[in-house]
Amino acid sequence: MVASEQLTQTPSVLDVLPDRWQSLRAAGPVGYDDAQGVWRVVGYADVAAVLADPVTYSSDLSPIAPTQQDFEAFRQGNFVGMDPPEHRKLRTLVSQAFTPRVVHGLAPRIEAVCARLLDAVADRDRFDVVDALAYPLPIIVIAELLGVPAGDHRLFQEWASTLFSGDQLGEAPDMADLERALEAIAPTVREMNDYVLGHIRHRRAHPGDDLTSKLLTAEVDGVRLRDQEIVGFVALLLVAGHITTTALLGNALVTFDRHPGTLGVLRDDPGKVPDAVEEVLRWLPPFPELGRRTARPVVLSGHEIPPDSLLMVHLGAANRDPARFTAPEAFDVTRSPNPHLTFGHGIHFCFGAPLARLEARIALNLLLNRFCSIVVPSHDDITFQNPSVIVGVRHLPVEVTRP
Repeated sequence: MVASEQLTQTPSVLDVLPDRWQSLRAAGPVGYDDAQGVWRVVGYADVAAVLADPVTYSSDLSPIAPTQQDFEAFRQGNFVGMDPPEHRKLRTLVSQAFTPRVVHGLAPRIEAVCARLLDAVADRDRFDVVDALAYPLPIIVIAELLGVPAGDHRLFQEWASTLFSGDQLGEAPDMADLERALEAIAPTVREMNDYVLGHIRHRRAHPGDDLTSKLLTAEVDGVRLRDQEIVGFVALLLVAGHITTTALLGNALVTFDRHPGTLGVLRDDPGKVPDAVEEVLRWLPPFPELGRRTARPVVLSGHEIPPDSLLMVHLGAANRDPARFTAPEAFDVTRSPNPHLTFGHGIHFCFGAPLARLEARIALNLLLNRFCSIVVPSHDDITFQNPSVIVGVRHLPVEVTRP
């Protein structure tokens, strides 16, 4: 039985999610979900407008979200959940150390790590591409960038698995579910905070040429980051920074397999790989929803929304809005331009986007060079993450042939 026949009989996350996003759009660009008590924003224009207006739509959810002591410590340097002017200060400081030149300079090291990881499976015709490449590659790269021992990458992987697995959550979690989940993963957050704080203190005493050392000396208007603020950012980059690339690579290979001929097109014209990466990002955003809080009363697409309301902004649905994309339900690796919203929009545009894109391009090019074919022998053997947290695969067995 061919893979397409199996997929017809066994709907997967990759089938269910697009149908759900389409159903959300069919209900209108903005709507209230009575069951979960949230506003859902799904139209491209409205999603972009919300993300571009941090004054009206706050990223600080603390007034309406469950709290937990260990997460409060983590939040101090996590500018993803901050509004101006605090957001500007931290982002400006971090930008001094994490420059485009720094990211571009990582390319040779990314290529070397990719090659070493694939060398480790050189004698195998079947392997789990997540375990072999998609997980370790970005963890090793980010650990080296931060000056953290790359030998601890299994520990970082365990943290990410706990924080993003969503094992404590159903498909439609409510506040009670979130509170239970926070309590369940609090020990992991505590361990992560302690580890990163120890690393920062070590770097204060023994500075190097790594990103952490540069963060310690970065300043704006004479102000430098405090240790706990650096903890939040380093932990964010170490954990969230690698999981995006892991999901992107896994999603790419699964999607290519479901669209026969795609790898051949990219092998014949490697110049299309960057466009293919963007189309995978549009097609399956790793984090398909973002939360925002209304800071004041607002009218959005004719709906009056009171202050301190929770909005769930659906990137996955917006990325397939026919009002913005031609043939949005078609996967097209030649699509250009591709103004998807997967990395956000406005002041909170994903800080790690350039690194994730670079890692994905290099890894895919190396896979194309190494293997004549990369096939998912059975989609029933794929293990998916909980899509209410992250869209990606935990395990992806592939079969390969070499020249």
